[in-house]
Amino acid sequence: MSEHNGHILSVKLLTAVLAVLLLLTFITVAATRVDFGYLKVVVALALATTKSLFVILFFMHLKYEDRFIKIIVFLCFLILAIFIGMTFLDVAYR
Repeated sequence: MSEHNGHILSVKLLTAVLAVLLLLTFITVAATRVDFGYLKVVVALALATTKSLFVILFFMHLKYEDRFIKIIVFLCFLILAIFIGMTFLDVAYR
């Protein structure tokens, strides 16, 4: 097991990530006022996934972890996406 070295993110990078998250939040609020029809859920999930990706990468430090941990996290999200997709298919074809 590798030794865990702390890493300090610069204020500039954290500010940039915060700005992106605030922009995505603004887009999320604005998207609620637009009628996307049947794509409404897809747009909402895409925005939420993008925001969570930024949080996981920078605030939870996944960007600086080993490749193995990145693969495990990716597999978890892939399995979650498959279950969400299967739920939507189940609801759509009832």
